Amino acid sequence: MSAKATVVIIEDEPAIADNLIHVLEMDGFNVCWFATGEQGLAYIADNTVELVVLDVGLPDVNGFELCKTIREFSDVAIIFLTARNDEIDRVVGLEIGADDYVTKPFSPREMLARIKLRIKKPTFFASQVVAPATYIDGQSTEPSTNTGGLISANFDYCVDGQMLGLTAVEFKILDKLISHSANVLSREQLLIAADIAPSASYERNVDSHIKAIRQKLKPFALADSIQTKRGFGYFYKQSPTL
Repeated sequence: MSAKATVVIIEDEPAIADNLIHVLEMDGFNVCWFATGEQGLAYIADNTVELVVLDVGLPDVNGFELCKTIREFSDVAIIFLTARNDEIDRVVGLEIGADDYVTKPFSPREMLARIKLRIKKPTFFASQVVAPATYIDGQSTEPSTNTGGLISANFDYCVDGQMLGLTAVEFKILDKLISHSANVLSREQLLIAADIAPSASYERNVDSHIKAIRQKLKPFALADSIQTKRGFGYFYKQSPTL
């Protein structure tokens, strides 16, 4: 992690922002604080940012809606920091693309640890690019794992150059299934892969994510690539080698 990684804080309470700014700057981060969503969004759109700490209850825009807007053009890590601690809010926050969800009051030191963890993760995912086919004497040589034409790039998967438009959670789940295509993965394993703490209350939401991924694969006749092993979980069925 670069000592000058930039963290953007979008939070309208100065006392909360000050506490977080202090621990981040002491640890070598470059920190930019904005009290409104509009200001923060403008900065993120025009600058390189490694992570965004985002409040839900902002004075000018709902943080959930702002997260959706950011996800339209950026895969920057996003951590919600909010007083809203209902389960449904946590679920919604993660489903729309946030990487973590922290409720107030919070420990600045714990938040620092979560931020450092999230900033490290993308370097791993960015390396998980399936090599495109090469050609030798006019013959196509496919990658060692046949993914039906799915190529990983920019925290998404694409087919024939067309992106699926996966959310952060969907991408991590599909990436895990593809990289372990020989194995059946439980809902708990998929939650861990998506950086979500496993819990009985959230486990069934994996089914909703799988349904959404299948829907995005359907136009490419790849929806059946994700198979269900009843009573156990899911696995990715490799396309037959041509």
